[in-house]
Amino acid sequence: MNSAVAHPVAGPSCPVRVTSPAPRAVWRQLASVDENTLASQTPTWLDCICATGPFEDASRLYEFEGGRRLVVPLARRRGWPAWLVGEDSWPSDWGIGGPLVSPGTPDETEARVVFDDLARRPALRVGVRFGPGADPVWARAAPQSFGAEEHMTQVLDLDGGFGTVWDRRFHGRVRRAVRRAERSAIKVEVDRTGRLVPAFYHLYEQSMVRWARQQHEPLALARWRQTRSFPRQRLEAVADRFGESCAIYLAWCAGEPAAAIVVLRHGDHAKYWRGAMNRDLAHPVRANFLLHHLAVEDACEAGCRYYHLGDSRPGSSLAHFKDGFGAESRSTPAFLRERLPVSAADRRLRSAVKRLLRFEDA
Repeated sequence: MNSAVAHPVAGPSCPVRVTSPAPRAVWRQLASVDENTLASQTPTWLDCICATGPFEDASRLYEFEGGRRLVVPLARRRGWPAWLVGEDSWPSDWGIGGPLVSPGTPDETEARVVFDDLARRPALRVGVRFGPGADPVWARAAPQSFGAEEHMTQVLDLDGGFGTVWDRRFHGRVRRAVRRAERSAIKVEVDRTGRLVPAFYHLYEQSMVRWARQQHEPLALARWRQTRSFPRQRLEAVADRFGESCAIYLAWCAGEPAAAIVVLRHGDHAKYWRGAMNRDLAHPVRANFLLHHLAVEDACEAGCRYYHLGDSRPGSSLAHFKDGFGAESRSTPAFLRERLPVSAADRRLRSAVKRLLRFEDA
């Protein structure tokens, strides 16, 4: 791990001390008291990123004169000159990062100091993806040098407990699907030790074939993309480091693994992270509905206030599936500062390749 370096930063009537990488003890303390913290904003998540990819800790701790402390989780590629790499929260495919704050919420001056400090970083790109609980002060404070990218994630409110969620938030079609699954010959296993990682990844590899077919994508390309964005060692690292806070729900049908989901838990939040299935087995018996039903019930019993179902394209079948559980779309914006327009160039290249392949987003 990098040695922490602290230095004062002069803000507009707002002196602040910045330490990078952020001391782990402070980061963990903030993660325990900031009620908006997700599992993907913890130092454990960064450990998984660094253990399974060429990244290192670039997090920053801001200590303001009034006593407020704020950590921005960041990772950067190891071994490259700063001007060639990004500092991101998080790198592609690692999900939502964003600041952790205590006590209270930063005012606009403090938020602007953070953005100004990040804007001065020598990195080619600095990007921060905020969670659904982020205060609007961040959007107001973002300078013009940071472009905004709008993202939406779907979140189920667990207020009132599982009885209320089942009766008032689950749509009738979801309740019917769950009852159908319960009448079927499905056996559900829940693992919090990592023992079911091989079974999950077997289903994930089967899913790659289905996704390739749906998207009109060459199978070899689909396998290369999916294993690169989500290699088995990533799931192994998360299961190992999060321990009981990482649960794999696996539905067996006719002695075969039919569907599985991975759910992470931290504080008030349970987060559906990954899913995979053998559609021929899972769909007729509505296995995925049952798995999420059980995960939501477990989250309620654990005292969680929210169940995060992640991003999905508006109007897609996946968004419709999540809507059925009563999940509401919430803004999770990303703010990006680039010295060169590499993201725009990357999007244009991806779009061109998709047109060439006649790729269709599922």
